[in-house]
Amino acid sequence: MTETNNLNSTIQNLSRRELRDLVRTQLQMLLEAGDLQGAKSILVPVRPADIAEAIEGLPEAMHALAFRLLSKDDAIKVYEYLDYSVQERLIEELKSQEVCDIVDQMSPDDRARLFDELPAKVVNRLLEQLSPAERQATAQLLGYEADTAGRIMTLEFISLKENLTVSQALERIRNLANASEMIYYLYVIDAARRLTGIVSLRELVTSQPEQIIGEIMTRDVVFVYTDTDQEEVARLIQRYDFLAVPVVDREQLLVGIVTVDDVIDILQQETTEDIYALGGVQSGGDNYFQMNLLEIARKRVVWLLVLLVTNTVTGTIIKSQEDILAKVVTLTAFIPLLTGTGGNVGAQSSTVVIRGMNTDEIRSLGVLQVIGREVIAGAFLGGMLGTIATVWAYFLQGRLEVAIAVGTSLVAISILASISGSALPFLFRYLRLDPALMSAPFITTAVDVLGVLIYFNLARVILKL
Repeated sequence: MTETNNLNSTIQNLSRRELRDLVRTQLQMLLEAGDLQGAKSILVPVRPADIAEAIEGLPEAMHALAFRLLSKDDAIKVYEYLDYSVQERLIEELKSQEVCDIVDQMSPDDRARLFDELPAKVVNRLLEQLSPAERQATAQLLGYEADTAGRIMTLEFISLKENLTVSQALERIRNLANASEMIYYLYVIDAARRLTGIVSLRELVTSQPEQIIGEIMTRDVVFVYTDTDQEEVARLIQRYDFLAVPVVDREQLLVGIVTVDDVIDILQQETTEDIYALGGVQSGGDNYFQMNLLEIARKRVVWLLVLLVTNTVTGTIIKSQEDILAKVVTLTAFIPLLTGTGGNVGAQSSTVVIRGMNTDEIRSLGVLQVIGREVIAGAFLGGMLGTIATVWAYFLQGRLEVAIAVGTSLVAISILASISGSALPFLFRYLRLDPALMSAPFITTAVDVLGVLIYFNLARVILKL
């Protein structure tokens, strides 16, 4: 027990990563030793988010055991922070009543996201066991399309009528605060529940008690519709530094709000998916490092097969140039350098363009302007790299003609790669395909095939073959 008390006294001085690792290590050690009381004690001063990460780091067999150490209130808070795969596993291992108590107390938006990840049979069973009010709220959110504002909004917010006084509004907030996820923004509605304005808690506190809400509220409200894409919602909250944004239906009726904590999750999820896609990996929104290895291999092999076919085409082109290679064998040595450099230049261009698409940084620029900028950048890069490659090739081979062919080809390939890297994302977005997922293999294909053709044709001209 003394060891546990010492651990608790050091928690406040640890960084988040150190805390997570320490709690996980100590928790696993105590569980393996059968000291459940000690394991329970070290979790008391730890925040729910850190407890969730510590549990996720335990062996799967210990997840349910560690989770059962928590009090009911703590278990509900911790459960919302757990990865969906761990949440699903706990549903299978915990008793039915334990699961129902936890799921029933979750916020509607978190519950809807959990149900999106669960098998339909499990979702139907859990829906039947929810209280009528929570069942209705969950069904309402699940009725909206995935990845829209309606699907990620929460129904737990406070609305006010225009004719209320500040004093009456503050009393309403006191009564409903525990049932609301956000009290810093209060949304004003008319008798038909149409959104008419917004007032902040600060404005209420600093106003006179007898003032009418309609007199102090802001009528120019920024809102989103239930079918607005979640990425657009995230960008809007980020642009205006909101803590929340109201969600209305097509009749302007206020139906929910999207809070900034949900937006942070969305931005992280979308960024992660884009980064995986740039590497040709389809995670499907799942935690990549908790996926089955066979499933990982199946998802990664698709684009690797595409690249395999590409390399076969490149090999065929090289084979067709046997006549020039027989006369100048040294040309072969520089093929990997040229295609590799071209691929890297193309990847850089596609990365900045795709990122600009996702953040709206290139909204003010036209497609041709973006491509033009990247072409100029590619020309500069090609000039610098081509000069270095020319000197290096001459130093290695001692033939000026070969060195010039290599350097000139590198300039042309860099420009080609910049065009491919910047233009293909726009093309795929126009075709309603994922630019991040589709661009990488096609850029590699264009640079490899066309780059080799450019190299051999320039070599023929320069070497007069």
